[in-house]
Amino acid sequence: MADEITIRPTEAADLAAVDALLATSYPALLKRDYAPSVLVTALPLISRARPELLRCGSYYIAEDGEGGALAAGGWTRSPPQGGVGRPEIGHVRHVATHPAHLRKGLAQGILTRALSDALTDGVERMICQSTLTAVPFYTAMGFRARGEILIALRPGITFPAVEMERIL
Repeated sequence: MADEITIRPTEAADLAAVDALLATSYPALLKRDYAPSVLVTALPLISRARPELLRCGSYYIAEDGEGGALAAGGWTRSPPQGGVGRPEIGHVRHVATHPAHLRKGLAQGILTRALSDALTDGVERMICQSTLTAVPFYTAMGFRARGEILIALRPGITFPAVEMERIL
């Protein structure tokens, strides 16, 4: 099966596949680290594909030979909450793996590609807003925790996370 996996940049037509991946992944994987009261408000907001990411050229999908979305993620210069990014800083964006395909190196492959592409594009440092669940993954990928943060998803709705950083 491993030789049937491809990682490619997403396009607008991948919206439904990435939506389905996020809607399956986040509820299953985050429930061990977040209270139900946090997930009930956050999941509807974070479990949706972002069309602007799918079109940016630096957001990737790992799929099997049948076109199924097994993992997705990428990077941008602009921060997740918007605004103009600094040219030397990149931001890891919306990395997720289907729960049935964990520990197969899919997210590692996507993040490795994102880091390589960012470095080629002149990025010197990568910032990540990690879920509590993903901190061990990012640590294994060379990131260090900078501190706990609360991400404002909407007025009155926040999501606990950890800001992490890696020098490229």
